Amino acid sequence: MKTKLGLLYGGKSAEHQVSLQTALAVIKALDLEKFEIHPIYITVDGQWVKGPQLEKPVDHVKALEFSPAGRPSASALAPALFQAGKEESGKMDVIFPLLHGPNGEDGTVQGLLELLNLPYVGNGVLASAAGMDKIMMKNVFAQAGLAQVKYVAFVRSEWEKMKDAAYEKVESELGYPCFVKPANLGSSVGISKCTSRSELEVAFSEAFQFDRKIIVEEGVIAREIEVGVLGNDEPECSVPGEIVPKKDFYDYKAKYEDGNTALIIPADVAEEEYATIKEMAVTAFKALDCAGLVRADFFLTKEGKVLINEVNTMPGFTPFSMFPLLWKHTGLEYPKLIERLVHLAQERHAEKQTIKYTF
Repeated sequence: MKTKLGLLYGGKSAEHQVSLQTALAVIKALDLEKFEIHPIYITVDGQWVKGPQLEKPVDHVKALEFSPAGRPSASALAPALFQAGKEESGKMDVIFPLLHGPNGEDGTVQGLLELLNLPYVGNGVLASAAGMDKIMMKNVFAQAGLAQVKYVAFVRSEWEKMKDAAYEKVESELGYPCFVKPANLGSSVGISKCTSRSELEVAFSEAFQFDRKIIVEEGVIAREIEVGVLGNDEPECSVPGEIVPKKDFYDYKAKYEDGNTALIIPADVAEEEYATIKEMAVTAFKALDCAGLVRADFFLTKEGKVLINEVNTMPGFTPFSMFPLLWKHTGLEYPKLIERLVHLAQERHAEKQTIKYTF
């Protein structure tokens, strides 16, 4: 019997287009002998639109966007869309949230799916929310004893009242170069590298366009090493990969537009360095109570010191993105990776059903 798989993509986020790329890639890769595919598109203004069931591979051409004209709002559509009753023919077996950034990767959609008691791929509410907010994530890492770069955080209202004090704090505690980032966004959107006060001022204004909170991190001369983590309570790590940007840093254009970045898999790291990276990746995964998948990103200094940068709870997921490539080189091809994630979602959901809610 085929698995009814709901692909949830798009979203009210600056990473909307990235999500569309991911959805198209997954649709192309799914085995139609095993899966019954139901695309569910969330428009940029937050409307939910259920598309037709995809019955042949060419359907992916028309599956990405559907007109929301005359459609009900999310609040009206979502419960009916997922149909909580087991006996109802329209109920999905598993939902795959292919959403990046706020309003999708941050625990909001995961909370809806929890309320509807549906299996879904990837991280739960807590891990998604903490993993999306770089400030909270780094605070959790610090509590778990994971080494990381120095950082300071700011809220827009505080910065607007005392801009000079904010810049002086960055200069005194971090110095230059430093990186300014929105706290709740991925795909390198809104990130700037700063080497002077004038660049810092521009970077603050840029980052605050995308979030009410920003984080500023100390610049470090290091290699960028990443590993994929896969599993639930017993996570496994992929081979390591290295990002070698041909520009100053790995920004949005380098990731998605000009391809101006080299990905080296497997990365040339010493055995003991790889062991440390794997141990830290699993520690981070468990500290955030992750499930399904994350991509864990590290800095490796020339002295061999490993610093965790962040984890991404819904990493780029096209066949050419780092996470699937890491697992391909570990021996798990893209279609099988998708199947494994669906199985992990079902496994996690089954475990949740053993929890008692009455006494």
